[in-house]
Amino acid sequence: MATSPKTRPTDVPPEAFIAAVPQAARRGDAQAMLKMLGEVSGEPAVMWGPSIVGFGRHVGPTGDWPVIGFSPRKAETVVYLAPDFDGKAGLLARLGPHRLGVSCLYIKRLADVDMDVLRELCRRSVDTVRAVSPRC
Repeated sequence: MATSPKTRPTDVPPEAFIAAVPQAARRGDAQAMLKMLGEVSGEPAVMWGPSIVGFGRHVGPTGDWPVIGFSPRKAETVVYLAPDFDGKAGLLARLGPHRLGVSCLYIKRLADVDMDVLRELCRRSVDTVRAVSPRC
């Protein structure tokens, strides 16, 4: 029997979630990500589960998932990107300090990275997801 995904959209306002982030620097980074990803995606922000701010919605391999999203964690901001897209490696080389998982980009401080490069990474990720995945 299939189980439903644990991470689903909620009714919690993303702004309220971000306002409750305890560290001021992390909260400021989250506000900047909220603005940038809203502009890049053209979608409103929605909370997915207790800690992911997502934009848009598509059908992924494990069910519905945001087209792009982020989570202000205690030590880092996590940006949820498409696993692969054109130019990703070159952009990551120019981004600044970060670490990378399959679909997760971890950034300690937005002030340490090139925001234009981050915006372009996010834009290309959104374009890739929309090109290959059905929308809900």
